[in-house]
Amino acid sequence: MKTLEFLLLGKNEAILAILLRLVNAYEDWNAVAFSNETEAQDYFQNHKIDVVLLSSGIEDHVEKEFTLFCLKQQLDVEVIEHFGGGSGLLKSEILHRLHLKGKI
Repeated sequence: MKTLEFLLLGKNEAILAILLRLVNAYEDWNAVAFSNETEAQDYFQNHKIDVVLLSSGIEDHVEKEFTLFCLKQQLDVEVIEHFGGGSGLLKSEILHRLHLKGKI
């Protein structure tokens, strides 16, 4: 299986650090995390991303704008809102979405 590339965006630094650790714990997953959407957009434009995880603290309008930005740049990216629930739920949530889209 190819390595899945993740971009994490959230405003709560502590939660973002936990998400980064959880995602990077999987052998075939690689993540970078941002608390600033402009920096995240810059990174996104220059890298192939498979999954964008939106975490807590993002304002609704920023979340919508960032999602549209991502989908316009890379049509096949999966944007997933994740607001907690532990590592098992996180992995299940991601794998379920990728399965539904026929990506795994």
